[in-house]
Amino acid sequence: MAQKSTPKKLKLPKVLILLSVIFLSCASLIFVNFFTIKILSANRAYVNGESHYSKGQKDAARHLISYICNEDPSQWNSFKKELGVPQADGFVRIHLQRNSETDTIKKYLRAGRNHEDDLDDMIWLFKNFNQILFFKKAIDEWEKGDALVNQFHAIGEKIHTQVQLGNLNETSRIQFLSQINDISEKLTVNSRNFSATLGEGTREIKNYLIYTNIFFILIIICSVTLYYGVTMKKLMKSKQVIETKNSDLIIANKELDRFVYSASHDLRSPISSLKGLVEILKTEDDPEEVKSYLEMMQSVLNKQDQFIKDIIDYSRNKRTKDVLKNLSLLEIVDDAIEQLQYAENVDKISFEKKLLVDKTYNESLRLKIVVNNLLSNAIKYADFSKEKPFIFIKTYASADNIIIEIEDNGIGISKQYLHRIFEMFFVTNKNKGTGLGLYIVKEVVENLNGTIAVESKINVGTKFIVTIPLQHKA
Repeated sequence: MAQKSTPKKLKLPKVLILLSVIFLSCASLIFVNFFTIKILSANRAYVNGESHYSKGQKDAARHLISYICNEDPSQWNSFKKELGVPQADGFVRIHLQRNSETDTIKKYLRAGRNHEDDLDDMIWLFKNFNQILFFKKAIDEWEKGDALVNQFHAIGEKIHTQVQLGNLNETSRIQFLSQINDISEKLTVNSRNFSATLGEGTREIKNYLIYTNIFFILIIICSVTLYYGVTMKKLMKSKQVIETKNSDLIIANKELDRFVYSASHDLRSPISSLKGLVEILKTEDDPEEVKSYLEMMQSVLNKQDQFIKDIIDYSRNKRTKDVLKNLSLLEIVDDAIEQLQYAENVDKISFEKKLLVDKTYNESLRLKIVVNNLLSNAIKYADFSKEKPFIFIKTYASADNIIIEIEDNGIGISKQYLHRIFEMFFVTNKNKGTGLGLYIVKEVVENLNGTIAVESKINVGTKFIVTIPLQHKA
């Protein structure tokens, strides 16, 4: 049964998400602080400009009063010069509202005695925030002030005309002084309102900046804390994995040392036996004895062949990568029986099959190793003193698993050895086993994400129960 591949959603690692949050929060914090400082700087420039506006108007009033009293032409010129400051600021407002050329606006801003470094920020603030409540109120006050400055200019022109005509008398002087005083008082109130409005806006912006900074700083602190936690968790997990791998490596090295020692011993032992038998054969003339020695040699070679096959199976299980495909358990069982048909006394054994489950999506090589080894083991330890030696192979499903049972009525395994039969090189009969077969079977089954159990009684028989997933996940 082939597995259907389903598209997986792209899932970003937690660390990457946290780093993105930290980066965006820092960028937002920098962005907010930059533009807030820019707004506050422009606001300060307008307050500073208002002071020049107010000073220009007051100096103009002082010069105009002196002009009324002594009719000195230099005072008139000073009046026009000082009044030009608030008038220039009035032209700035008009051109800003008309969205005129920047150079034109800057020309009037300079005439209003504003600092060169503040010009761009002042223009930027007006164009982008002229509809904001506090700034809109300030512009209204500005417009009222410009109207008063125009009135002040008109009074100055009247005074200058009368001085030129020689018609300025004491009564008109008193009237003009009263008008100048009245306009000056209104301009003072207007100036205060303008500054107060901008000051209120500055305080609001400052509060917003504080709250925004606190908000983003808290996000950054929380994100950094979480990032630290996730990183530490990963480091601890990596440490545990490394410790586990080191532990596994130590076990594997010990197992390898044991394997090399036992394998070299088991490989050399048959060679020594064969050498001894060859030496005996050299001096033996009796054909029957020669035949007996040859059979002994064949037995030794068979055992050696089985040992080499076990080593090959062990190596394959360790090195083979998962190759999943649709398999037939019936074919695997039949192939295993066919391969074992020339084993000693196999013709005396009856093979019985009851395969209730046949198809599986699994690993062919590892399943063959399991079935071959268990069948070979059952043949090896068959009890030929019984009337009908048999091996019964059964498969059936349980939940999402396949159960493979291989049962025989052989010599059985003593209860005291049952817990050790899956150990490397453990044998109950040195003449029949190599001690690798069942060890390999257990390792292979575990690689298939399965389990293996055994039930056995002396002189009754043995049953191996293998449980593996119906669809093996690599």
